[in-house]
Amino acid sequence: MTLPPGFAPFLADPARAAVLVDFDGSLARIVDDPGSARAVDGAADVLRALARSLGTVAVVSGRAVGFLRDRLPIEGVGFYGLYGLESDTGTGVVAHPEATAWRDVVEQAAAEADRRLPGILVERKGGLTVTLHWRNAPDRDSEVRAVAAEVARAHGLEAPERGRMAVEIRPPIRMDKGRVVEALATGRDAVAFAGDDRGDLPAFDALDALEAAGRIRTALRIAVRSDEEPPELVERGDVHVDGPDALVAMLGELGRALSG
Repeated sequence: MTLPPGFAPFLADPARAAVLVDFDGSLARIVDDPGSARAVDGAADVLRALARSLGTVAVVSGRAVGFLRDRLPIEGVGFYGLYGLESDTGTGVVAHPEATAWRDVVEQAAAEADRRLPGILVERKGGLTVTLHWRNAPDRDSEVRAVAAEVARAHGLEAPERGRMAVEIRPPIRMDKGRVVEALATGRDAVAFAGDDRGDLPAFDALDALEAAGRIRTALRIAVRSDEEPPELVERGDVHVDGPDALVAMLGELGRALSG
């Protein structure tokens, strides 16, 4: 694979560059059972190699940090889970200070979703959020969305749709992938973010704003394509790759160019 020309600034000054990557759909294929998701072959090695050369390498995901670390047991890489409500930069998992106060409320919402949606997977994530999945029951799409909105409203929570055939119930805290990207861009000149879904659009928005404000010189938006790709993500991508294997191959090429 030929490395896209947009990576030239990353090669010119790797210590001031950051590569940030989503997990599901980007490093891992989308699967029916969320618990069975695994990073594609070579993903951990590629991230490990990049971390030896670049100023920042991080996985930014809707998954809990514990899940991410289990699937990618590597050092030197930051993990930002639950759309920024959890993080681990090598010293252990840290929860957003405002999120922990909502644990009991989130569990109450999860229990209500369990009661009202038999047969729908209600995935509890670190006690801070819960995701309702209907990939195995696509005909229940409207039902799950409606119940999620009602449950969230009743408990003072939010119910954003950031993933495929899934809706999240979470505390009303202003945190998303865009805010994570903004924080990680501090002190960097070139920042790339790779994602595949609507939940990744705030990361692209953050790159737009950082570049426009002159806080970074180069922003690279990598759209990971699939059969379920949101058109707006593809339209905004500077670089397009066909699925997780192609993304890992491209990042592997970047790693080889850096080491060479």
